[in-house]
Amino acid sequence: MTHSLVCADTVSRVSSVLNRNTRQFGKKHLFDQDEETCWNSDQGPSQWVVLEFPQRIRVSQLQIQFQGGFSSRRGCLEGSQRSEALNKIVDFYPEDNNSIQTFPVPAAEVGQLKVTFEDLTDFFGRVVIYHLRVLGEKV
Repeated sequence: MTHSLVCADTVSRVSSVLNRNTRQFGKKHLFDQDEETCWNSDQGPSQWVVLEFPQRIRVSQLQIQFQGGFSSRRGCLEGSQRSEALNKIVDFYPEDNNSIQTFPVPAAEVGQLKVTFEDLTDFFGRVVIYHLRVLGEKV
């Protein structure tokens, strides 16, 4: 059965936070299910989120809700076991809008994921994400 795999024991890291204001724009807002909060990156050519899961998972879908005007035209999902190098799983191509977008993921068993956002629509290279969900099952 497919369900959200991010839990309280999942360790997350992000490339940057706007003005280092983690209270208002920090990574925790990616997973809090609150429509009023978001992760807002600082400037850069690309932005990323790394997730380290407490156990191996089998990913089937990635769901992302951007703020229109602060999204990505191209993304890359990479994964690995904890101590191994990251391997590319799939490229995905988001639309620049406010809706929750779902991207299928070829079956991959991993302990760690990295989602990289490239070709950002914001002139300064910022991305704003309200929800990030990794769907699949525990292995």
